[in-house]
Amino acid sequence: MKIARMALLAVALVAAAAFAPLSSTEKASGRAKLALTIDIDGAIGPASARQLTEGLATAVARNAEVVILELNTPGGLATSMREMIADIVASPIPVIGYVAPSGAHAASAGTYILYATHLAAMAPGTNLGAATPVELGGPPSPLPGGGGDKGGNGENQKNATEPNPSSDAMTAKVTNDAVAFIRSLAELRGRNADWAEKAVREAASLSATAALQQHVIEIIAKDPADLLQQANGRTVEVAGRQDVLATNDLTVETLEAGGLIRLLSIITDPNVAIILLLVGVYGLVFEFSSPGMVAPGVVGTLALLLALYALDLLPINYAGLALMLLGIAFLVMEAFNPTAVLGLGGVAAFLLGAAMLLRVQGPGYEMSWVVISIAAALTLGLALLSGSYLWAARKRPSRVGAQAMNGLPVEVIDWSGDQGHVFAQGERWRAKADEPLGPGDSAEVVGVKDLVLLIRRRATRQTSNGGPQ
Repeated sequence: MKIARMALLAVALVAAAAFAPLSSTEKASGRAKLALTIDIDGAIGPASARQLTEGLATAVARNAEVVILELNTPGGLATSMREMIADIVASPIPVIGYVAPSGAHAASAGTYILYATHLAAMAPGTNLGAATPVELGGPPSPLPGGGGDKGGNGENQKNATEPNPSSDAMTAKVTNDAVAFIRSLAELRGRNADWAEKAVREAASLSATAALQQHVIEIIAKDPADLLQQANGRTVEVAGRQDVLATNDLTVETLEAGGLIRLLSIITDPNVAIILLLVGVYGLVFEFSSPGMVAPGVVGTLALLLALYALDLLPINYAGLALMLLGIAFLVMEAFNPTAVLGLGGVAAFLLGAAMLLRVQGPGYEMSWVVISIAAALTLGLALLSGSYLWAARKRPSRVGAQAMNGLPVEVIDWSGDQGHVFAQGERWRAKADEPLGPGDSAEVVGVKDLVLLIRRRATRQTSNGGPQ
């Protein structure tokens, strides 16, 4: 153990030396300064949050001058978005948000993240906005008093302040919380807070040029080199201090997402997690029903662990998960004890659980009813197929055991009183009978009791000439 601890300490020292901040001597020697790029492409979720956390840690370890957070996202989960914003706000290195390349967008959660960055930029032909919370389901709708566009005309303000009968207390609570959050980010970075509120209440969007004109962003840049050139000399507040950016002559390096992050981005899709859950449960069922197959048990265990890990990262409703597991259990019982009630009940519980599974939903993290319906249909079909084979097996005559020996012909070897020994299926058995028998007589088995055959004399058939046969 002492040797192992010393080895671990040596590895840690080597890693610390490799990623230690540059001293003034090292900088003077001409070692290139870095601008690390973190590319977030796709829905915001647990994988995105982990990618940003690891990227910022790497930037600190490598003493990068700035971090460019390149965004192209339709939005995502609010929980992951808030984790990412907390990391950006606490970062000791300036984070430049950059919506790129041309044609990209930073919608919903992406707008909040862009507002949180120390410097906001967009490429030509990009857009941001549409930040209305959609986690509760249903289309976004303006709320009472929701005219956040103070620069708009009176008609817009009047329409925004009219009560919306479809708005309920929970929608108002969620939206007002989102408005307060994005306004706080706008005030922290000195950006247009009124438009930010409008983006939440009215799902407003802006092009790159309009965003620059309305002081939502600071820079329009065609590529990272142009972005760093325009950012040079700007003053930003980083971790409570004023920093002047020195971004000329920086070496731009993109941090690629690791294998674990790519795996997370796949398995944290709720539809993939449900498929993994089904594969895991049925893999274990097949292994327990046919011990020794090994492969179903291994695959099922791995799939089940991945599914549980993914569901733990997602904002799930455990009542929905319990209903899904109950439905799967009913369908497994249907396979071993065919009844229409268990099958229909299992499908109903599975579908209800799938509908309730996600506590909140966001772009890229919606339940697909096509996937759920196919999974439920395949599961029911598998249960019915297994049940039909089991039912057919029950109807077939027994091939082994005591029942299989009923009617079996035997030949008496020796007999005394009401018991003796007989020859059956190439073996010598003890036997009992209610009638006297002698050696060489033919008999048949009528039952088995404690490894003793219960036999009776075989009835003889009369031939056409009246003799026995």
